[in-house]
Amino acid sequence: MTNIDFPLHFDHRGRTARVDHAGHVRDMIEQLLFTAPGERVNRPDFGCGLMELVFSPNSPELAAVLEATAHAALLQHLGDLIVVESFTVKAEDATLSVRLVYRLLATGERRTEVFERGYR
Repeated sequence: MTNIDFPLHFDHRGRTARVDHAGHVRDMIEQLLFTAPGERVNRPDFGCGLMELVFSPNSPELAAVLEATAHAALLQHLGDLIVVESFTVKAEDATLSVRLVYRLLATGERRTEVFERGYR
């Protein structure tokens, strides 16, 4: 089964771009990490609000809270698809970088992804 790729775009044939299961899970993780709670009308608890912290002062306490909050959101919304093995967040200037190591439950495949966002 293939899923619609995120963000929505067209492939080389002019059709809606599709992605395999692993790519779809990666897309869902990215959406969860960078969506602020309350941003989605019908799912107000979806997201973990990482973008709100781009300009927050870095500290070990903030990093610990952020990692715990994001890890809890991943477990709540994607716990039936992945097992989180490692999760680190780094904020430099106006860029937020998230490194996530996880295992897909459907295939057992271990994946490492880096998600980055800059303040716009």
